Amino acid sequence: MEPETKSNGSLVGLVVIVIILVVGVIYIWMSNKKTIEQPVTPLTNTNTVTNQDSSDLNALEQDSNATDANTGVDYNAIN
Repeated sequence: MEPETKSNGSLVGLVVIVIILVVGVIYIWMSNKKTIEQPVTPLTNTNTVTNQDSSDLNALEQDSNATDANTGVDYNAIN
């Protein structure tokens, strides 16, 4: 009978997988670090309401007021 020899294939495979994971984590960490360090430019003031916006909002409000939202359910009886 031949004596059993140890195979290091699984150990080598595990080391390769760990190295690949470490390299991937470092790559993702460095790419996120670059996006975080970029300065954020302030947006211009776009909060002005025009007459067209005002009339559109009024039309939506009139439509919502005209909509029948009665479901026929007594919500007080649900408790």
